[in-house]
Amino acid sequence: MTGTLPTSVTQELGPDALLQAYRTMRTIRDFEERVHEEFAGGDIPGFVHLYAGEEASATGVCTHLDDRDAIASTHRGHGHCIAKGVDVKAMMAEIYGKSTGSCRGKGGSMHIADLSKGMLGANGIVGGGPPLICGRALAAKQLGSGGVAVAFFGDGASNQGTTLESLNLASIWNLPAIFVAENNGYAEATSSSWSVATDDIADRAAAFGMPGVIVDGFDFFAVYEAAGEAIARARDGGGPTLIEVKFTRYFGHFEGDQQLYRADEVAQAREKLDCLKRFRGRVTETGQLTGDQLDAIDVEVAKLIDESVVEAKAAPKPGPDDLLTDVYVSY
Repeated sequence: MTGTLPTSVTQELGPDALLQAYRTMRTIRDFEERVHEEFAGGDIPGFVHLYAGEEASATGVCTHLDDRDAIASTHRGHGHCIAKGVDVKAMMAEIYGKSTGSCRGKGGSMHIADLSKGMLGANGIVGGGPPLICGRALAAKQLGSGGVAVAFFGDGASNQGTTLESLNLASIWNLPAIFVAENNGYAEATSSSWSVATDDIADRAAAFGMPGVIVDGFDFFAVYEAAGEAIARARDGGGPTLIEVKFTRYFGHFEGDQQLYRADEVAQAREKLDCLKRFRGRVTETGQLTGDQLDAIDVEVAKLIDESVVEAKAAPKPGPDDLLTDVYVSY
């Protein structure tokens, strides 16, 4: 699903929805750029995997979701968390390992979760998310809530048995599940052209009897349209869909990755394909939004990120008494 979209696709989103979509993408971008800077200072523990460059995917999908719905993420999960409504300040505190974090400072970057927002968690296990959303989708189907569940996973996870088994299960049980394969071209440092047997991950959908769609991941509106069709179909009992979103990440697989396996593709993507630039260009050219409106959001988001870092650094770390809290759930 590439090329110029019908005017109706952009017009169906009113000014408020467009502003919110831009705010979400800008928040993800600024959050990730700042974490990139802060991690270099040595104060953030553990590993960090950044989502910068991929903002249109999480935002385009999650714009369609509400409180009935749930998502499961990956080790590169900050963007999904923000798009699903997880508190940005709590996320930053979690990354710093502080007790005010969304997981009380015990999960860190790769395990941010907020069940109250339907965010089942980022996940350090490659391919760990798809089985979770099958469970959540089954619950939604049994309860008749009209909810859907979405699994975001990468090209590396597309080869995992857990992912393929989940595609099969979702199809057999006709679950309201959406599988979003975020293909940024690399499983760590290995090109997906070397590690994935098919040219397109979406081609695998046919083997499981579900639709497969390929989307330009640099285009918010393309993702929004494809996700909207898949989610509406799932809510109406039409079953699962596999969406492959193609784009590139702006930073290494993890912070510290020197990216010696890449040439100038990041610079080219930032200059010519960037989703924020493309969004701004489209909505201002159509007159739906003004540059001043978008600039105001930029200022507000920058302030929020600054406050998040200051508050995270000042917050206390978990203490010895916190060691055994939040471990088990009492029913």
